[in-house]
Amino acid sequence: MSASYAIDYEMIFQHAPVGMCISVNRIIQACNHALADMFGYDCAHLDGKSFEVLYPTEDEFLRTGDRIVPIMNAKGRYSDERIMRRASGELFWCHVTGRALDAKEPLGAGVWTFEDVSEKRPVTAALTPREREIAALLVEGKTSKVIARETDLSPRTVEMHRARLMKKFSASTSSELVHKLVGVAR
Repeated sequence: MSASYAIDYEMIFQHAPVGMCISVNRIIQACNHALADMFGYDCAHLDGKSFEVLYPTEDEFLRTGDRIVPIMNAKGRYSDERIMRRASGELFWCHVTGRALDAKEPLGAGVWTFEDVSEKRPVTAALTPREREIAALLVEGKTSKVIARETDLSPRTVEMHRARLMKKFSASTSSELVHKLVGVAR
């Protein structure tokens, strides 16, 4: 790159191929066009709004925040796949990755990316908020015992949710359930 070329970081941010935003305390400070388009909003509508508008329910927003803090404290970044909500109310799977600008403030200022993975993983069953949370953790390969610890549920309650998910997805094994959750025909 020549020394005379000025890098326009705002243009790069706005034209990034994935949804991006800058947040402070889970409030969107600025987002790019890809993020606004993915969720069905204008950038101006999202700027200054809580991430809560992107979640299916307030409870899922709160529980995800509680789950993020210890991981951000330990690793300095966070990544998962979860079900999010578009402005239209449509639910979709989204890969979310974030990093705090100051490791001492995991939910303080941060940079987040969002990638719509609904083509690979459609939402095919009506799930409760807790089932969506358990499904996302199952997709990460976590066991019922680990899920119970992370969600403050008993392992038996997690198994109950897993059984309901297996019924809703017509899966006879946990492995088959995970394949169906990720949209892989088996």
